[in-house]
Amino acid sequence: MKDFDKLFQLWEQLNEDCSEVIIDFSKCYFLRPNAVAFLGGLIRLIQSRSIKLIINRDSIHKNIKMNLEQNGFMYAFCENKESWQGNSIPYREDKKQDKDGLVDYLAEKWLGRDWVDISQNLRNLIVGTVWEIYANAFEHGQTDIGVFSCGQHYPKLKELKLTVVDFGVGIPKNVRLFQNLPDLPADEALKWAFEAGNTTRRGNVTGGVGLDYLKRFVKMNGGKLEFFSHNGYVLINKDEETYQNRPTFFGGTLVNITLQCDEAIYVLASDTDGDAPLF
Repeated sequence: MKDFDKLFQLWEQLNEDCSEVIIDFSKCYFLRPNAVAFLGGLIRLIQSRSIKLIINRDSIHKNIKMNLEQNGFMYAFCENKESWQGNSIPYREDKKQDKDGLVDYLAEKWLGRDWVDISQNLRNLIVGTVWEIYANAFEHGQTDIGVFSCGQHYPKLKELKLTVVDFGVGIPKNVRLFQNLPDLPADEALKWAFEAGNTTRRGNVTGGVGLDYLKRFVKMNGGKLEFFSHNGYVLINKDEETYQNRPTFFGGTLVNITLQCDEAIYVLASDTDGDAPLF
């Protein structure tokens, strides 16, 4: 949890008046995908505000640099060196909504490399539900710089991680506006967003099932799902479902998904309306 707090503190510092930002990695010895995705978005936010930016490449430790080269982060910001396929789910940034590209990214780069033993039907369903996270960010997040993603496969831990982050207005604000409840606490807003069928979309627009399906899948898999938005925090795993308010604040939304690679999960029954249970 401390690493997330440090990232959000960097975002808060950026909201203070500054004319120059120096990113130094000299005290960083390990960089998880949540930090890679967040730092990518933070850099784009700095650039969008025309703040002078210096990335101290010489301060990046060898092992971290190799990982940042592999996942494509260095290519995006520092070096003209193409990424390569390893245990990373590539760093990705989407300024505009690209459904086909993102579905391919999730299906092939994340779930399509046989790291998690799931049926094709369930793979398609999970890709569709995670796509909902991107769709909500583009449709309601009001993000000017886009959505940022990165992940990692940890063979020894038998875990597969994916982080999706946007620097928009956050889920609690959208829920408060939709329900006309300006004082609704962040934890209650997030809990409402996770209830089956709830959506802030208006009119005859389908949606709202993505978070519920994702929650159910993570529980079956024995994995973990975390949401950070404003001061609200969601933790879902097979043993608990927690909604709480925390002391740190982040104006956008960060989603962190952890899957267990040695748990085989299959869909025995499903339908297009999402009414059938997952088994």
